[in-house]
Amino acid sequence: MHLGSLLAALGSYLQARAQGAPWLLRIDDLDTPRVKPGAERLIVDTLLHFGLLWDGEVFRQSTRGDAYAYAINRLKRQNQAFDCGCTRREAQAGSAGIEGPVYPGTCRVGLPEGRTARSIRFRVNDEPVQVDDLVQGVCRQRLAQDIGDFVIRRADGITAYQLATVIDDEAQGITEVVRGADLLSSTPRQIAIQKALCSPTPVYAHLPVLVDEEGDKLGKSTGALALEAGAPGQQLFKCLELLGQCPPASLCQTSVHPVLRWATENWSIQRVPRLAQLRA
Repeated sequence: MHLGSLLAALGSYLQARAQGAPWLLRIDDLDTPRVKPGAERLIVDTLLHFGLLWDGEVFRQSTRGDAYAYAINRLKRQNQAFDCGCTRREAQAGSAGIEGPVYPGTCRVGLPEGRTARSIRFRVNDEPVQVDDLVQGVCRQRLAQDIGDFVIRRADGITAYQLATVIDDEAQGITEVVRGADLLSSTPRQIAIQKALCSPTPVYAHLPVLVDEEGDKLGKSTGALALEAGAPGQQLFKCLELLGQCPPASLCQTSVHPVLRWATENWSIQRVPRLAQLRA
């Protein structure tokens, strides 16, 4: 975890705690071949070190395969998902969209002769999807033009994040999702799946993402600002400043508990900068 991770976790935590609501911890470990031993322990220990205590049991997506398979089969029965035999290159042969080429619809009406299914895609329509985000404001997409039919189960059999998060949000009774603005463009896809499955749509708040001087999101590959073992209160204080909360200077040198107490009592999502990115 790095400073950007802490900022997102803190904003999510405070939005829940300020309303007297539970804050839940989910481990997104769907991509099992890429999961590194000890990574979950490190995340858990880091949250505890910064005083961010969750409610209930830790929820792991790697244990949810049956629930995802049931949802995918339901979508296929409703003709809202279909098998796709396209390779990655073939799937990117369409017109330009907001996240790359739009899927050209090659397998939309059935697998071409001689093809076998590789992935499973969600069938989009041309109706606009709107997100009324608490931080970023109104976001609209026409999935047919902007994204195209998108993958909900990959060619390697792994369930895609877009579907898994919808199923798990409903299973955990999630009413508000607070996360980084880099995931805002994914939200209309998740809302489309929610509508298809008659699942409730949570309230969304997408916080600004921390970027470096080059405008790249903080992460391991970009030399992110690592969290320090010492002075966790000061690092929480810095995140509160970045989130527009204006903590009093007297909290800068204190421990995590006074900082979190003040932050919970004074948290305002309306003060968060209405920006997609913030320079760290």
